[in-house]
Amino acid sequence: MAGSTHTVTNQAPPLVGYDIFAADRTLTEAVERYVAPERLDPVRKELGELGRSAGSAQAQEWGAQANDYPPVLRTHDRYGHRIDEVDFHPAWHRLLGHAVGAGLTDAWGRPDGHVRRAAGFLVWTQAEAGHGCPLSMTHAAVPSLRVDPELAAEWEPRLTSHVYEPELRPPGEKPGALFGMCMTEKQGGSDVRANTTAARPLAAAGEYVLTGHKWFCSAPMSDAFLVLAQAPGGLTCFFVPRVLADGTRNAFAVQRLKDKLGNRSNASAEVEFDGTTWARRVGEEGRGVRTIIEMVAATRLDCVLGSAAIMRQAVAQAIHHATHRGAFGGPLADKPLMRNVLADLALESEAATVLAMRLAAAYDSEDTHDRELLRLAVPVAKYWVTKRCTPLAAEALECLGGNGYVEESGMPRLLRESPLNSIWEGAGNVQALDVLRALRREPRALNAFLNEVGRARGADHRLDGAIKNLLTELAELENVEGRARRLVERMALVLQGSLLVRLAPAAVADAFCASRLGGDWGAAFGTLPATLDLASVVDRARVEI
Repeated sequence: MAGSTHTVTNQAPPLVGYDIFAADRTLTEAVERYVAPERLDPVRKELGELGRSAGSAQAQEWGAQANDYPPVLRTHDRYGHRIDEVDFHPAWHRLLGHAVGAGLTDAWGRPDGHVRRAAGFLVWTQAEAGHGCPLSMTHAAVPSLRVDPELAAEWEPRLTSHVYEPELRPPGEKPGALFGMCMTEKQGGSDVRANTTAARPLAAAGEYVLTGHKWFCSAPMSDAFLVLAQAPGGLTCFFVPRVLADGTRNAFAVQRLKDKLGNRSNASAEVEFDGTTWARRVGEEGRGVRTIIEMVAATRLDCVLGSAAIMRQAVAQAIHHATHRGAFGGPLADKPLMRNVLADLALESEAATVLAMRLAAAYDSEDTHDRELLRLAVPVAKYWVTKRCTPLAAEALECLGGNGYVEESGMPRLLRESPLNSIWEGAGNVQALDVLRALRREPRALNAFLNEVGRARGADHRLDGAIKNLLTELAELENVEGRARRLVERMALVLQGSLLVRLAPAAVADAFCASRLGGDWGAAFGTLPATLDLASVVDRARVEI
C-alpha cells in the first residue's frame, strides 16, 4: 500500500552540489573589490575550490555527523593515567583538516591575506560552524604572540601552517598546531580583572606556574593556549602548552565538557591548573588585557564572519525551498508576501557580508584611516550582525514550514548555532560598553568612522538623515550607558547603509535605506515597503543548481 500511495511530489530538491563561493554575488564582488588585480585569479581559484567542497554532499554529511556525534572527554587511559584528551568523530577531523589545508589560519603578512581568509572562512563555515572556533583562535593568536618575538618565531609557522595534526605531541615534532584561549572564570565572566588564577614566578626568567580554574576553555584539544592569570604585577597574559618541550604532558586537567545549546561539534571545557602548570609570560606583568586584546579583536571579526555565514546559508536554503515549492497555484517565491520575507532576509544577509568583508580589507590595509576605523567598527559590527543572526535564522526556518523544523533539513542546527557569536568574545553589553569606551577615549577612531560613513553622503536622503541623527546622539555622551545599545545599533545601520549605497546594486541599497534607515519597517522580517524592487533583491541572493 505504501508503494502505491507514497508518491513524493512538490518537495524542493536538496541544495547540494554547488559552489558556495561562486553562488554568492555579494561575496564574489567583495573579493574582486579588495584583492589586487594581479592576485585576483589565483584567489578566485582557491575560493572556488573551497566553495565547491563546502557545497558538496560529502561536506554536508561531515557537518551532520560532527554534530550528531559530539566530542567525548577521556580523563584517564585504561591504566588510570591522567591524559585529559577529547575524542572527536572522524568527520570533525576531516572538516578541520580541510579548513587548515585551505589556509584558514594563514592571513597575517600575506598580501590580501585577511580578505582571502575571511572569504574562505565565510564559505567553509556554511558546511559546519563548530570547527570555526579553533580555526579562529589559531588565526587570532598570532598578533598576541608577536609581543614576544622569540615565542612568535617558534610558533607562528605552526599556527599558519596548512598541515593539520590533531595528536598531542612535543611542539618540535609538529609542523602544524592549533591554539586556544582560557580567559573567563566562574566568578568573573567578562570581568576578567576579577580573575583569581594565580601565577607564581620561577627562577628562570619569564617562567611561571599557574594555580586556578577556567570556566570556559575554548577548544581544549589545542596544542597551546593564551591564558590570563594574576601575577605579582597584576593581570598578565601567559602561553600554556599542552605538551612540554621534553615530551611530558603539562598539568592541564579537563574537568568536564560543556553541554551547549548549539555548537555541538566543538568542545568547550572547564579546566584546572594545579600549581605545577608551566607557563611562559607573554608581554609585561600587569598588561595582560593589552597583550591579548589583538587576539580578542580578531576573533570578534570572526564572530561577524561566522554570523554572516549562517545568515547566508539560511537565506540560500529559504530561497531555494520557496523557488521549488509550489503553493496556491504557483511557486512560493513568487507570492508577494513570501517575496517580501525573502527579500528582507536577503538584505540582512548582504549587509552583514558587505560589512564583514570591509573590515577584513581594513586589516589588510596600511592606511591610517582603515586601522583607526577597526577600533570602533569591529565592536559595532560584532554587536549588531551577531544580534541579527538569530531572528534571521528563525525566519528562514519558518520559510520551510514544518520541513524546516525537522532536523534533516539542517535548519535547526543553523538556529541553534545562531546565538553563539553574540555571546562569544563578549556579549552585547560588553560590545556596547567597548564602543562607548572608544568614543570617549579615542577621538581618531570616531573621526575614521564618520569619514567612512560620510563617503556616501548625498547619495541617499534617508542615509543623510540617519547620519544627521547619529551626529546629534554622538554630541551628547553624558549618561549614555543606558541607551548604549540603541546608539550602537544606529552606528551599525548607518555604516551598513553607507557601504550598500556605495557598493551594492540600486535595488538593494534602496530597500535597505527605505526600511532600516527610512523608518518604514516592522519588527518582523517581511515588512518592506511594497513599492520596492523586491524581485531583484531575491534574484540576487538565489542559488542556481
